[in-house]
Amino acid sequence: MEAWQTEDMSDRVTISISDGIADVRFNRADKRNALDGEQFQAIVDAGESLKTNKSIRVVVVSGEGASFCAGLDLASMGAMAGGGERDSGEKQPSASDMQDGRITHLGQQSAWVWQEVPVPVIAAVHGHALGGGCQIALGADIRIAHPDTKFSVRETYWGLVPDMAGTVLMHGLVRPDILKDIVMSARIFDGREAHEIGIVTRLSDNPRDDAFAYAAEICKRSPDAVRGAKELLNRMTMDFAAAQFAAERRIIGSLIGGHNQRESVMSDFEKRAPAYIDPK
Repeated sequence: MEAWQTEDMSDRVTISISDGIADVRFNRADKRNALDGEQFQAIVDAGESLKTNKSIRVVVVSGEGASFCAGLDLASMGAMAGGGERDSGEKQPSASDMQDGRITHLGQQSAWVWQEVPVPVIAAVHGHALGGGCQIALGADIRIAHPDTKFSVRETYWGLVPDMAGTVLMHGLVRPDILKDIVMSARIFDGREAHEIGIVTRLSDNPRDDAFAYAAEICKRSPDAVRGAKELLNRMTMDFAAAQFAAERRIIGSLIGGHNQRESVMSDFEKRAPAYIDPK
């Protein structure tokens, strides 16, 4: 039996490794693992740290507390309605940060990094997977979810578009008309429907336990073959990912801070009907 090893990605994400399985846990339970700049950075750092680890054969990603990830936190959302990120007096990571050599910004990379990890990644999803949380779950190769999990591609509710690699990750999983339905309506749906339409791989009353059981089965296969299979199956997606990610950044950049985006947020905060204007 391999001894447990524990790494601390700030205090936001923890990694424990045992018997070839990396247990990655989002550790912001008091905020339902909601996303701010530091959380984006911690998730990306966790994924990046696993890319070159030859001792792992499977990764299980889950969230501590009541939810997998409830999406962008409200403080960040309020700042976005003002046209930018929060100003805390010191430089904080931003979802829009680009890094040389990547085809993604930080927000996109928090989902896409799990595709770049060379071993299978299983997301154990419960509670909420909303907006960015849904897209991070989509970054995994396999999703095992509780039937009562609340899913939503939530961005249009806030006057935005999916910009965390979701438009690439949902391609091929969801029928085109259903994809337009869930993106444009921003409606919330449960794990049962998510399984029916292709977003969830398997349903479970105990997603984390079943994710580890499944990971243990994968560990019985040749690690070279499993890594090779993931590389081979990902090639088709990689062909168009960079251009699509650039389009995500361009379109959301044109929306953030505009009247209708600000109105989407403020009308929700103020509990009133939005007063949108027609596009120019």
